[in-house]
Amino acid sequence: MPTTTKKDLIDRIADSTQQRRADVKRTVQAFLDQVIDELGRGNRLEFRDFGVFEIKERAPRVAQNPKTLERVQVPARKTVKFKVGRLMRETLEHQEEAAPVMAGEVLVD
Repeated sequence: MPTTTKKDLIDRIADSTQQRRADVKRTVQAFLDQVIDELGRGNRLEFRDFGVFEIKERAPRVAQNPKTLERVQVPARKTVKFKVGRLMRETLEHQEEAAPVMAGEVLVD
């Protein structure tokens, strides 16, 4: 699976909007900084048709070191959960239908 970087996205947006790359880079970074700030405050971010970002608390648990089999306490922590929006879900489902499954490939829901 290929990886798209922030630089790739900035270049594409600059090309499609005919804006200077430096301006697009500042705008994209400002957007990402705002997302981080809002999540840091515990706020839920909802982008219609794209998806929802929200903070979830993971409960403390006991894990096991696979090498030593020693049990280790893992403290509670916060994590970001992303729920896919309608337009993204439809796009992903459409791509799954169009792409043939290769031998040995497993699709997981």
